[in-house]
Amino acid sequence: MVHFPNSPLFDDVLRLVRLEGDIADIEIEGEIPAELDGAFYRVHPDPQFAPKYDNDQFFNGDGMVSMFRFKDGKVSFRQRYAKTEKWKRENEAGHALFGAYRNPLTDDPSVKGVPRGTANTNVLVHAGKLFAMKEDSPCLIMDKNTLETDGYTDFDGDLEIPTFTAHPKIDHDTGNFCGFGYATKGDLTRDASYFEIDPQGKIVRRADFQVPYYTMLHDFAIAGDYAVFNVSPYSSDWETLEQNRPHFWYDRELPFYLGVMRRDGDGSDIRWFKQEPSVCGCHVMNAYQDGTKIYFDLPISKTGSLPFFPEKDGTPFNPEEATTFLHRFMVDLASNTDEITSMEKIGDMPGEFPRIDDRMAGKPYRHGWMITYDFDKPYNGPQGPFVGVINSLTHYDHETGKEQSWWCGPDGAIQEPCFIPRSPDAPEGDGWLVALVDNHMTNYSDLCIFDALDLEKGPIARAKLPIRLRQGLHGNWAAGDKLEDKLAA
Repeated sequence: MVHFPNSPLFDDVLRLVRLEGDIADIEIEGEIPAELDGAFYRVHPDPQFAPKYDNDQFFNGDGMVSMFRFKDGKVSFRQRYAKTEKWKRENEAGHALFGAYRNPLTDDPSVKGVPRGTANTNVLVHAGKLFAMKEDSPCLIMDKNTLETDGYTDFDGDLEIPTFTAHPKIDHDTGNFCGFGYATKGDLTRDASYFEIDPQGKIVRRADFQVPYYTMLHDFAIAGDYAVFNVSPYSSDWETLEQNRPHFWYDRELPFYLGVMRRDGDGSDIRWFKQEPSVCGCHVMNAYQDGTKIYFDLPISKTGSLPFFPEKDGTPFNPEEATTFLHRFMVDLASNTDEITSMEKIGDMPGEFPRIDDRMAGKPYRHGWMITYDFDKPYNGPQGPFVGVINSLTHYDHETGKEQSWWCGPDGAIQEPCFIPRSPDAPEGDGWLVALVDNHMTNYSDLCIFDALDLEKGPIARAKLPIRLRQGLHGNWAAGDKLEDKLAA
Protein backbone atom coordinates (compact mmCIF):
# COMPACT_ATOMS: atom_id res chain seq x y z
CA MET A 1 0.00 0.00 0.00
CA VAL A 2 1.50 3.32 -1.11
CA HIS A 3 1.37 6.35 1.17
CA PHE A 4 2.95 9.58 -0.01
CA PRO A 5 4.04 12.23 2.50
CA ASN A 6 1.45 14.70 3.74
CA SER A 7 3.33 17.75 2.49
CA PRO A 8 2.79 20.64 0.05
CA LEU A 9 5.07 18.91 -2.46
CA PHE A 10 2.68 15.96 -2.81
CA ASP A 11 -0.73 17.44 -2.00
CA ASP A 12 -3.30 19.63 -3.71
CA VAL A 13 -2.04 21.12 -7.00
CA LEU A 14 1.24 19.18 -6.81
CA ARG A 15 -0.49 15.85 -6.29
CA LEU A 16 1.16 13.17 -8.41
CA VAL A 17 -0.17 11.86 -11.74
CA ARG A 18 1.79 8.57 -12.23
CA LEU A 19 -0.13 7.86 -15.42
CA GLU A 20 1.13 6.61 -18.77
CA GLY A 21 -1.24 6.67 -21.72
CA ASP A 22 -2.35 7.94 -25.12
CA ILE A 23 -5.13 10.14 -26.46
CA ALA A 24 -5.52 9.93 -30.23
CA ASP A 25 -7.46 13.18 -30.69
CA ILE A 26 -7.66 15.74 -27.87
CA GLU A 27 -10.77 17.86 -27.50
CA ILE A 28 -10.08 21.31 -29.01
CA GLU A 29 -11.59 24.65 -28.10
CA GLY A 30 -11.06 27.17 -30.89
CA GLU A 31 -9.08 26.22 -33.97
CA ILE A 32 -5.55 24.80 -34.19
CA PRO A 33 -3.59 26.61 -36.95
CA ALA A 34 -3.40 24.27 -39.95
CA GLU A 35 0.30 25.10 -40.45
CA LEU A 36 1.26 23.59 -37.10
CA ASP A 37 3.05 20.30 -37.83
CA GLY A 38 5.33 18.93 -35.16
CA ALA A 39 5.46 17.96 -31.51
CA PHE A 40 5.75 19.79 -28.20
CA TYR A 41 7.63 17.72 -25.63
CA ARG A 42 7.77 18.55 -21.93
CA VAL A 43 8.63 16.71 -18.71
CA HIS A 44 7.70 16.80 -15.04
CA PRO A 45 8.93 15.01 -11.89
CA ASP A 46 6.48 12.23 -10.97
CA PRO A 47 7.82 9.59 -8.55
CA GLN A 48 6.45 6.11 -9.21
CA PHE A 49 6.85 5.17 -5.53
CA ALA A 50 6.71 7.01 -2.22
CA PRO A 51 10.12 8.47 -1.35
CA LYS A 52 12.38 6.99 1.30
CA TYR A 53 12.30 10.30 3.17
CA ASP A 54 9.18 12.38 3.84
CA ASN A 55 11.04 15.65 3.28
CA ASP A 56 12.07 14.67 -0.24
CA GLN A 57 12.68 17.37 -2.88
CA PHE A 58 10.25 18.16 -5.72
CA PHE A 59 13.23 17.80 -8.09
CA ASN A 60 13.76 14.14 -7.08
CA GLY A 61 10.76 12.62 -8.91
CA ASP A 62 11.01 10.23 -11.84
CA GLY A 63 10.77 11.95 -15.21
CA MET A 64 7.36 11.76 -16.89
CA VAL A 65 7.59 12.85 -20.54
CA SER A 66 4.56 14.27 -22.37
CA MET A 67 4.28 14.62 -26.15
CA PHE A 68 1.66 16.75 -27.90
CA ARG A 69 1.64 15.92 -31.63
CA PHE A 70 0.17 18.62 -33.89
CA LYS A 71 -0.89 17.70 -37.41
CA ASP A 72 -3.76 18.60 -39.76
CA GLY A 73 -5.46 20.78 -37.15
CA LYS A 74 -5.53 17.96 -34.59
CA VAL A 75 -3.53 17.27 -31.43
CA SER A 76 -2.74 13.83 -30.02
CA PHE A 77 -1.15 13.12 -26.65
CA ARG A 78 1.27 10.50 -25.39
CA GLN A 79 2.86 10.20 -21.95
CA ARG A 80 5.52 7.78 -20.72
CA TYR A 81 7.98 7.48 -17.88
CA ALA A 82 11.64 8.04 -18.74
CA LYS A 83 12.79 4.57 -17.73
CA THR A 84 16.16 5.34 -16.18
CA GLU A 85 18.27 2.78 -14.31
CA LYS A 86 16.75 4.20 -11.12
CA TRP A 87 13.22 3.73 -12.46
CA LYS A 88 13.91 0.15 -13.58
CA ARG A 89 15.55 -0.95 -10.32
CA GLU A 90 12.75 0.52 -8.22
CA ASN A 91 10.03 -0.81 -10.53
CA GLU A 92 11.44 -4.30 -10.13
CA ALA A 93 11.70 -3.93 -6.35
CA GLY A 94 8.25 -2.37 -6.00
CA HIS A 95 9.44 0.46 -3.75
CA ALA A 96 11.99 3.28 -3.53
CA LEU A 97 15.66 2.27 -3.32
CA PHE A 98 17.31 5.60 -3.98
CA GLY A 99 17.30 8.13 -1.18
CA ALA A 100 17.40 11.89 -0.87
CA TYR A 101 17.89 14.32 -3.73
CA ARG A 102 21.48 14.08 -5.02
CA ASN A 103 22.70 12.28 -1.92
CA PRO A 104 24.12 8.80 -2.67
CA LEU A 105 24.86 8.31 1.03
CA THR A 106 21.13 7.73 1.60
CA ASP A 107 20.65 4.98 -1.02
CA ASP A 108 19.91 1.33 -0.39
CA PRO A 109 23.18 -0.67 -0.55
CA SER A 110 21.77 -2.75 -3.41
CA VAL A 111 21.98 0.24 -5.81
CA LYS A 112 25.36 1.62 -4.81
CA GLY A 113 27.11 2.91 -7.92
CA VAL A 114 23.97 2.79 -10.10
CA PRO A 115 23.25 6.11 -11.90
CA ARG A 116 20.78 8.08 -9.77
CA GLY A 117 19.40 10.25 -12.59
CA THR A 118 15.67 10.79 -13.08
CA ALA A 119 15.68 12.46 -16.55
CA ASN A 120 13.04 14.87 -15.25
CA THR A 121 14.28 18.35 -16.25
CA ASN A 122 14.25 18.82 -20.04
CA VAL A 123 13.55 17.00 -23.31
CA LEU A 124 14.69 17.91 -26.83
CA VAL A 125 14.90 16.13 -30.20
CA HIS A 126 18.41 16.04 -31.68
CA ALA A 127 20.17 13.71 -34.10
CA GLY A 128 16.97 11.72 -34.63
CA LYS A 129 16.46 10.90 -30.95
CA LEU A 130 14.70 12.42 -27.96
CA PHE A 131 17.22 13.49 -25.33
CA ALA A 132 15.80 13.29 -21.77
CA MET A 133 18.05 15.25 -19.44
CA LYS A 134 18.89 15.94 -15.82
CA GLU A 135 22.12 17.65 -14.86
CA ASP A 136 23.34 15.05 -12.32
CA SER A 137 23.50 12.12 -14.77
CA PRO A 138 24.24 11.11 -18.38
CA CYS A 139 21.88 11.78 -21.28
CA LEU A 140 18.97 9.35 -21.56
CA ILE A 141 17.88 8.48 -25.10
CA MET A 142 14.19 7.93 -25.90
CA ASP A 143 12.33 7.27 -29.14
CA LYS A 144 10.96 10.59 -30.42
CA ASN A 145 7.67 9.04 -31.59
CA THR A 146 6.87 6.17 -29.23
CA LEU A 147 8.62 7.62 -26.13
CA GLU A 148 10.08 4.19 -25.40
CA THR A 149 13.41 4.38 -23.57
CA ASP A 150 16.65 3.24 -25.21
CA GLY A 151 18.97 4.03 -22.28
CA TYR A 152 21.89 6.19 -21.27
CA THR A 153 24.53 7.13 -23.85
CA ASP A 154 28.16 8.25 -23.79
CA PHE A 155 28.04 9.08 -27.53
CA ASP A 156 30.16 6.16 -28.69
CA GLY A 157 32.66 6.73 -25.89
CA ASP A 158 33.37 10.33 -26.92
CA LEU A 159 31.69 11.87 -23.85
CA GLU A 160 32.63 9.74 -20.89
CA ILE A 161 31.56 12.14 -18.17
CA PRO A 162 28.97 11.33 -15.47
CA THR A 163 26.83 14.46 -15.94
CA PHE A 164 25.05 16.16 -18.83
CA THR A 165 23.35 19.50 -19.33
CA ALA A 166 19.64 19.98 -18.72
CA HIS A 167 19.71 23.34 -20.56
CA PRO A 168 21.19 22.86 -24.03
CA LYS A 169 21.31 25.55 -26.70
CA ILE A 170 21.10 24.83 -30.43
CA ASP A 171 23.38 26.90 -32.65
CA HIS A 172 21.02 27.68 -35.55
CA ASP A 173 23.92 28.27 -37.97
CA THR A 174 25.61 24.89 -37.45
CA GLY A 175 22.78 22.82 -36.00
CA ASN A 176 25.10 21.86 -33.14
CA PHE A 177 23.73 20.95 -29.72
CA CYS A 178 25.74 23.01 -27.20
CA GLY A 179 25.91 21.79 -23.63
CA PHE A 180 28.01 21.13 -20.57
CA GLY A 181 28.40 18.90 -17.56
CA TYR A 182 29.50 19.86 -14.07
CA ALA A 183 30.94 17.89 -11.15
CA THR A 184 32.51 15.82 -13.92
CA LYS A 185 35.16 14.30 -11.66
CA GLY A 186 32.77 13.26 -8.94
CA ASP A 187 30.15 14.64 -6.58
CA LEU A 188 30.86 18.15 -5.25
CA THR A 189 33.90 18.71 -7.49
CA ARG A 190 34.54 22.01 -9.31
CA ASP A 191 35.33 20.32 -12.63
CA ALA A 192 33.17 20.98 -15.69
CA SER A 193 33.19 20.34 -19.45
CA TYR A 194 31.70 22.24 -22.39
CA PHE A 195 30.83 20.22 -25.50
CA GLU A 196 29.02 20.37 -28.83
CA ILE A 197 27.17 17.56 -30.61
CA ASP A 198 26.62 17.86 -34.36
CA PRO A 199 23.30 17.07 -36.11
CA GLN A 200 24.45 13.47 -36.71
CA GLY A 201 25.05 12.92 -32.99
CA LYS A 202 28.87 13.15 -32.96
CA ILE A 203 30.88 15.05 -30.34
CA VAL A 204 32.75 17.72 -32.32
CA ARG A 205 34.02 20.00 -29.53
CA ARG A 206 34.99 19.63 -25.91
CA ALA A 207 36.68 21.98 -23.44
CA ASP A 208 37.36 21.34 -19.74
CA PHE A 209 37.39 24.02 -17.05
CA GLN A 210 36.76 24.65 -13.34
CA VAL A 211 34.09 26.78 -11.67
CA PRO A 212 35.07 29.16 -8.82
CA TYR A 213 33.29 26.97 -6.26
CA TYR A 214 31.10 23.87 -6.40
CA THR A 215 27.67 25.09 -7.43
CA MET A 216 24.40 24.23 -9.13
CA LEU A 217 25.63 25.16 -12.63
CA HIS A 218 22.10 24.88 -13.94
CA ASP A 219 22.02 26.91 -17.16
CA PHE A 220 24.31 28.79 -19.54
CA ALA A 221 24.26 30.57 -22.90
CA ILE A 222 26.10 30.72 -26.17
CA ALA A 223 27.04 34.19 -27.38
CA GLY A 224 28.57 34.21 -30.84
CA ASP A 225 32.04 32.74 -30.50
CA TYR A 226 31.67 32.25 -26.74
CA ALA A 227 30.01 30.10 -24.11
CA VAL A 228 28.90 31.96 -20.97
CA PHE A 229 28.23 30.32 -17.58
CA ASN A 230 26.28 31.97 -14.76
CA VAL A 231 27.28 30.91 -11.24
CA SER A 232 24.92 31.74 -8.38
CA PRO A 233 25.98 31.21 -4.75
CA TYR A 234 24.45 27.78 -4.27
CA SER A 235 26.98 25.29 -2.91
CA SER A 236 27.37 22.22 -0.73
CA ASP A 237 29.85 19.95 1.05
CA TRP A 238 30.10 16.38 2.28
CA GLU A 239 29.09 17.34 5.83
CA THR A 240 25.76 18.53 4.44
CA LEU A 241 25.19 15.19 2.69
CA GLU A 242 26.31 13.17 5.73
CA GLN A 243 23.67 14.97 7.80
CA ASN A 244 21.05 14.42 5.06
CA ARG A 245 20.27 18.09 4.78
CA PRO A 246 19.11 19.55 1.41
CA HIS A 247 21.88 19.08 -1.15
CA PHE A 248 22.34 22.80 -1.84
CA TRP A 249 22.47 25.79 0.45
CA TYR A 250 22.59 29.47 -0.50
CA ASP A 251 25.52 31.59 0.73
CA ARG A 252 25.11 35.36 0.34
CA GLU A 253 28.83 35.80 1.05
CA LEU A 254 29.83 34.11 -2.21
CA PRO A 255 30.04 36.27 -5.36
CA PHE A 256 27.87 35.82 -8.44
CA TYR A 257 30.04 35.04 -11.49
CA LEU A 258 29.84 35.03 -15.26
CA GLY A 259 32.42 32.78 -16.89
CA VAL A 260 33.28 33.47 -20.55
CA MET A 261 35.28 31.09 -22.76
CA ARG A 262 35.76 30.52 -26.48
CA ARG A 263 33.62 27.71 -27.84
CA ASP A 264 36.45 26.53 -30.12
CA GLY A 265 39.11 26.53 -27.39
CA ASP A 266 40.29 24.06 -24.76
CA GLY A 267 38.86 25.93 -21.75
CA SER A 268 42.14 27.46 -20.62
CA ASP A 269 41.01 30.94 -21.73
CA ILE A 270 37.96 31.08 -19.44
CA ARG A 271 37.61 34.38 -17.54
CA TRP A 272 35.44 34.78 -14.46
CA PHE A 273 33.75 38.13 -13.91
CA LYS A 274 32.15 38.67 -10.50
CA GLN A 275 29.27 40.67 -9.06
CA GLU A 276 29.21 41.77 -5.42
CA PRO A 277 26.92 42.08 -3.52
CA SER A 278 25.85 38.78 -4.95
CA VAL A 279 22.62 38.02 -6.82
CA CYS A 280 20.85 34.79 -7.80
CA GLY A 281 19.90 33.81 -11.34
CA CYS A 282 19.09 30.31 -12.59
CA HIS A 283 17.52 30.45 -16.08
CA VAL A 284 18.98 32.39 -19.01
CA MET A 285 16.86 34.21 -21.58
CA ASN A 286 19.67 34.74 -24.12
CA ALA A 287 23.14 36.19 -24.67
CA TYR A 288 25.00 37.73 -27.58
CA GLN A 289 28.37 39.11 -28.59
CA ASP A 290 29.17 42.62 -29.87
CA GLY A 291 32.88 42.80 -30.57
CA THR A 292 34.66 42.32 -27.24
CA LYS A 293 31.45 42.88 -25.27
CA ILE A 294 29.20 40.06 -24.10
CA TYR A 295 25.56 40.77 -23.17
CA PHE A 296 23.76 38.25 -20.97
CA ASP A 297 20.04 38.40 -20.09
CA LEU A 298 18.92 36.66 -16.90
CA PRO A 299 16.07 36.95 -14.36
CA ILE A 300 17.72 37.57 -10.99
CA SER A 301 16.74 37.99 -7.36
CA LYS A 302 18.52 39.55 -4.39
CA THR A 303 18.90 36.19 -2.69
CA GLY A 304 18.13 32.50 -3.25
CA SER A 305 14.96 32.04 -5.31
CA LEU A 306 14.35 28.36 -4.50
CA PRO A 307 12.67 27.73 -1.12
CA PHE A 308 13.84 24.09 -1.13
CA PHE A 309 17.46 25.16 -0.67
CA PRO A 310 17.95 27.05 2.62
CA GLU A 311 20.28 29.93 3.44
CA LYS A 312 23.58 28.65 4.81
CA ASP A 313 23.34 30.85 7.91
CA GLY A 314 19.73 29.88 8.62
CA THR A 315 18.14 33.13 7.44
CA PRO A 316 14.44 32.41 6.72
CA PHE A 317 13.29 32.36 3.10
CA ASN A 318 12.20 35.85 2.03
CA PRO A 319 9.70 35.78 -0.88
CA GLU A 320 10.20 39.47 -1.64
CA GLU A 321 13.99 39.14 -1.92
CA ALA A 322 13.54 35.92 -3.90
CA THR A 323 11.37 37.53 -6.62
CA THR A 324 13.18 37.54 -9.97
CA PHE A 325 13.29 40.41 -12.47
CA LEU A 326 14.90 40.32 -15.91
CA HIS A 327 18.33 42.00 -16.03
CA ARG A 328 21.00 42.51 -18.69
CA PHE A 329 24.63 41.96 -17.70
CA MET A 330 27.57 43.17 -19.77
CA VAL A 331 31.22 42.17 -19.57
CA ASP A 332 34.02 43.50 -21.77
CA LEU A 333 36.70 41.00 -22.70
CA ALA A 334 39.03 43.90 -23.53
CA SER A 335 38.97 45.11 -19.93
CA ASN A 336 41.67 44.39 -17.36
CA THR A 337 39.21 43.91 -14.50
CA ASP A 338 37.42 40.83 -13.22
CA GLU A 339 34.31 42.84 -12.30
CA ILE A 340 31.05 42.62 -14.25
CA THR A 341 30.88 45.89 -16.19
CA SER A 342 27.15 46.58 -15.83
CA MET A 343 23.89 45.06 -14.59
CA GLU A 344 20.71 46.77 -15.84
CA LYS A 345 17.08 45.91 -15.10
CA ILE A 346 15.25 45.42 -18.44
CA GLY A 347 11.94 43.90 -17.34
CA ASP A 348 9.14 45.33 -15.20
CA MET A 349 7.04 42.19 -14.73
CA PRO A 350 8.71 39.73 -12.34
CA GLY A 351 8.93 36.18 -13.58
CA GLU A 352 10.90 33.07 -14.42
CA PHE A 353 11.40 30.34 -17.06
CA PRO A 354 12.41 32.72 -19.88
CA ARG A 355 12.13 31.64 -23.51
CA ILE A 356 13.07 33.10 -26.90
CA ASP A 357 12.65 32.30 -30.55
CA ASP A 358 15.32 29.59 -30.35
CA ARG A 359 16.63 30.43 -33.82
CA MET A 360 18.11 33.54 -32.16
CA ALA A 361 20.16 31.66 -29.55
CA GLY A 362 23.51 33.39 -29.12
CA LYS A 363 22.54 36.30 -31.38
CA PRO A 364 21.23 39.86 -30.89
CA TYR A 365 17.49 39.45 -30.48
CA ARG A 366 14.31 41.41 -29.88
CA HIS A 367 11.63 39.13 -28.42
CA GLY A 368 11.46 37.15 -25.18
CA TRP A 369 8.72 35.56 -23.07
CA MET A 370 8.38 34.46 -19.44
CA ILE A 371 5.76 33.15 -17.06
CA THR A 372 5.25 36.04 -14.67
CA TYR A 373 3.81 36.98 -11.30
CA ASP A 374 0.98 39.50 -11.10
CA PHE A 375 0.65 39.89 -7.35
CA ASP A 376 -2.34 42.21 -7.67
CA LYS A 377 -4.55 39.52 -9.20
CA PRO A 378 -6.74 37.24 -7.06
CA TYR A 379 -6.14 33.51 -6.64
CA ASN A 380 -8.79 31.01 -5.52
CA GLY A 381 -6.75 27.84 -5.22
CA PRO A 382 -4.61 26.31 -2.46
CA GLN A 383 -1.23 27.83 -1.73
CA GLY A 384 2.00 25.94 -2.29
CA PRO A 385 5.34 25.95 -4.13
CA PHE A 386 5.24 27.04 -7.80
CA VAL A 387 1.55 27.94 -7.68
CA GLY A 388 -0.80 30.80 -7.01
CA VAL A 389 1.33 33.61 -8.37
CA ILE A 390 2.62 32.10 -11.65
CA ASN A 391 -0.52 33.49 -13.20
CA SER A 392 0.56 35.47 -16.28
CA LEU A 393 2.42 35.11 -19.55
CA THR A 394 4.45 38.13 -20.62
CA HIS A 395 6.09 39.19 -23.88
CA TYR A 396 9.16 41.45 -23.59
CA ASP A 397 10.03 43.60 -26.61
CA HIS A 398 13.67 44.55 -26.07
CA GLU A 399 13.62 46.99 -28.98
CA THR A 400 10.72 49.14 -27.73
CA GLY A 401 10.88 48.25 -24.03
CA LYS A 402 7.17 47.42 -24.07
CA GLU A 403 5.64 44.47 -22.26
CA GLN A 404 2.27 42.82 -22.78
CA SER A 405 0.73 40.13 -20.61
CA TRP A 406 -2.13 37.67 -20.45
CA TRP A 407 -3.57 36.66 -17.05
CA CYS A 408 -4.87 33.10 -16.81
CA GLY A 409 -7.60 33.97 -14.28
CA PRO A 410 -8.01 33.37 -10.53
CA ASP A 411 -8.26 29.57 -10.62
CA GLY A 412 -4.86 28.38 -11.78
CA ALA A 413 -1.32 28.88 -12.97
CA ILE A 414 0.83 28.63 -16.11
CA GLN A 415 3.72 26.32 -16.92
CA GLU A 416 6.80 27.18 -19.01
CA PRO A 417 5.99 28.36 -22.57
CA CYS A 418 7.69 27.35 -25.81
CA PHE A 419 7.95 29.33 -29.06
CA ILE A 420 7.07 27.80 -32.45
CA PRO A 421 8.07 29.71 -35.63
CA ARG A 422 5.37 30.09 -38.28
CA SER A 423 7.83 28.74 -40.86
CA PRO A 424 11.58 28.02 -40.88
CA ASP A 425 12.32 31.41 -42.48
CA ALA A 426 9.68 33.48 -40.66
CA PRO A 427 10.89 36.73 -39.04
CA GLU A 428 11.94 36.54 -35.39
CA GLY A 429 8.89 36.20 -33.14
CA ASP A 430 6.47 35.43 -35.97
CA GLY A 431 4.70 32.33 -34.77
CA TRP A 432 2.97 30.83 -31.78
CA LEU A 433 3.55 30.25 -28.12
CA VAL A 434 2.34 27.08 -26.41
CA ALA A 435 1.96 26.72 -22.65
CA LEU A 436 0.09 24.46 -20.27
CA VAL A 437 -2.49 26.28 -18.18
CA ASP A 438 -3.54 24.38 -15.06
CA ASN A 439 -6.94 24.91 -13.49
CA HIS A 440 -6.51 24.21 -9.77
CA MET A 441 -10.26 24.18 -9.13
CA THR A 442 -11.37 21.70 -11.82
CA ASN A 443 -8.05 19.79 -11.71
CA TYR A 444 -7.61 19.83 -15.50
CA SER A 445 -4.81 21.15 -17.75
CA ASP A 446 -5.21 22.83 -21.13
CA LEU A 447 -2.41 23.21 -23.65
CA CYS A 448 -3.00 26.75 -24.86
CA ILE A 449 -1.83 28.19 -28.19
CA PHE A 450 -1.17 31.94 -28.46
CA ASP A 451 -0.18 34.37 -31.16
CA ALA A 452 3.34 34.97 -29.83
CA LEU A 453 3.31 38.73 -30.50
CA ASP A 454 -0.27 39.33 -29.35
CA LEU A 455 -0.59 37.61 -25.99
CA GLU A 456 -3.15 40.06 -24.64
CA LYS A 457 -5.94 38.60 -26.76
CA GLY A 458 -5.48 35.25 -25.02
CA PRO A 459 -5.38 31.72 -26.44
CA ILE A 460 -6.46 31.20 -30.03
CA ALA A 461 -7.04 27.52 -29.20
CA ARG A 462 -6.93 25.10 -26.29
CA ALA A 463 -6.20 21.37 -26.34
CA LYS A 464 -8.26 20.25 -23.34
CA LEU A 465 -6.80 17.34 -21.41
CA PRO A 466 -9.14 15.18 -19.28
CA ILE A 467 -6.47 15.18 -16.53
CA ARG A 468 -4.15 17.66 -14.81
CA LEU A 469 -0.46 17.41 -15.56
CA ARG A 470 1.86 18.03 -12.64
CA GLN A 471 3.88 21.24 -12.63
CA GLY A 472 6.58 20.66 -15.23
CA LEU A 473 10.06 21.97 -15.70
CA HIS A 474 11.13 22.43 -19.33
CA GLY A 475 10.29 21.38 -22.87
CA ASN A 476 10.83 22.05 -26.57
CA TRP A 477 9.22 21.96 -30.00
CA ALA A 478 10.30 19.65 -32.83
CA ALA A 479 9.10 20.41 -36.36
CA GLY A 480 7.35 17.61 -38.27
CA ASP A 481 10.33 16.84 -40.50
CA LYS A 482 12.41 16.03 -37.38
CA LEU A 483 9.92 13.35 -36.41
CA GLU A 484 10.66 11.27 -39.50
CA ASP A 485 12.92 8.26 -39.06
CA LYS A 486 16.07 9.86 -40.36
CA LEU A 487 18.87 11.97 -38.93
CA ALA A 488 18.71 15.74 -39.19
CA ALA A 489 20.40 17.09 -42.30
